[in-house]
Amino acid sequence: MLSSDLTSVSVFLVSVVLCWRLWLFFRPREQHSLRSVAIVVLGDIGRSPRMMYHAQSFAELNFYTDIICYGGSAPIQTLTGPNLDIRYLPEPPRLHALPFLISAPFKVALQVFSIFWMLFITPNPPEFILVQNPPSIPTLAIVQLVAYMRGSKLIIDWHNLGYSILAMRFPRQGERHPLVRLAKWFEATFGRSAYAHLFVTRAMRDHLVKQWDLRGLKIVLHDRPPRTFKRTAPQGVHDLFAVHLKKSLDLQPSLKGFLPKYKPPQSSAFTATNASPDAQLQIDPIYSVADTPSLRQDRPALLMSSTSWTADEDFSILLDALCKYEASTSKKLAQALRGDHWQRPAAGQRVRCVSMWLEAEHYPLLLGAADLGVCLHASSSNLDLPMKVVDMFGCELPVCALQFDCLHELVKDGVNGLVFKDADQLAQQMEMLLSGFPRCPRLDELRANLKPVSSPSPHSPPHAPEEIWESWDEHWARVVRPIVLSDVRRNEG
Repeated sequence: MLSSDLTSVSVFLVSVVLCWRLWLFFRPREQHSLRSVAIVVLGDIGRSPRMMYHAQSFAELNFYTDIICYGGSAPIQTLTGPNLDIRYLPEPPRLHALPFLISAPFKVALQVFSIFWMLFITPNPPEFILVQNPPSIPTLAIVQLVAYMRGSKLIIDWHNLGYSILAMRFPRQGERHPLVRLAKWFEATFGRSAYAHLFVTRAMRDHLVKQWDLRGLKIVLHDRPPRTFKRTAPQGVHDLFAVHLKKSLDLQPSLKGFLPKYKPPQSSAFTATNASPDAQLQIDPIYSVADTPSLRQDRPALLMSSTSWTADEDFSILLDALCKYEASTSKKLAQALRGDHWQRPAAGQRVRCVSMWLEAEHYPLLLGAADLGVCLHASSSNLDLPMKVVDMFGCELPVCALQFDCLHELVKDGVNGLVFKDADQLAQQMEMLLSGFPRCPRLDELRANLKPVSSPSPHSPPHAPEEIWESWDEHWARVVRPIVLSDVRRNEG
């Protein structure tokens, strides 16, 4: 009997100690001894450039940065260092045989457990939790609870609206579908309160503040490219096509006999050196320097269109425009895509399409080597902006972009690009911009307006902050840095 009582008392004491330790671990905290942030991405981190740039900026600010995400694509090489850690969530099982109404709840349950576990095993509660939205379910509810239990400040980075993307699955009912209405309620309820809300557009900020009565700091942080995105010099163009992409291009059957002759390593389809007998008279004199690569005058115009092959991009518009362009011009055009496949390649006499997946380090090089960009992004919410255009602008690449409501916050029609509504208009724009290639005055005017203006001279006309074309580092330092260091300044003062 005594032994039984002692066992009960021991179990009770152990339970009390465990509960106390759990409370000490999870109790809300007002101060944190370590500058730290947990960045939650319910997606492939390698395909979430904005969140990778956030992580890099926090780490450079000497924050311990913990990224919780799914794997897949390789992250940018700069995401390394003693104060930065990437922890991958387990991949959910693929349940293609099951209907969406059964597989989706199972996937959500697994995500709930995985994210909770990852956030709870962090020994030091993060001072900030930065979450990407969408996806909204179940992420927003989890981070709200964890932020409360661990005393963290929650920052929601609004890329788009999750319910508007879900509505594309139900084209007949759209936002009237019961699941979409439930998703909208979930997103509005668990996204309403945060320490700070970051928005990719002013239109999104104004819409959500009015519709959902958001609480917390409300800040517009436009997408901006990192410093690595810039115009590619002729030497970089030469290395790209003569070395890095040569094998991929040689395997493209549509390019056989289309590109000008070249003999690597002295020349490529787009560059040549004075040591190249076959291209000696075809070097662009503007770029020509003895024994160094220069752009060829007989090179084809290079049009670039990045894609993730999602439902909000209708590439039939581009296909139709290329067919119309070919029928109206004799200028050669090579059209490159960054994606997994090309559904209906257009292979006429003067136009060729090539699809390839690029390594992260080669993507900005190809953008910087291109002559014209095309964006077919149609926002599901009419409130977000295409990151691909931001990347192109960072590489000083003018863009023809499909019109939607808030596009003017990024693409200024006739200034840094052109806006089109259909394939006919896109074909006309390509013909006008590429006329006389490689001498294209109108294209050069658009490119000149994409030069960085981060440090205007005292005699320059005044610019509103959002009109200054900054790099991501400059933009983040001006917009986000003050809000994550505000308490430090207050404490130090």
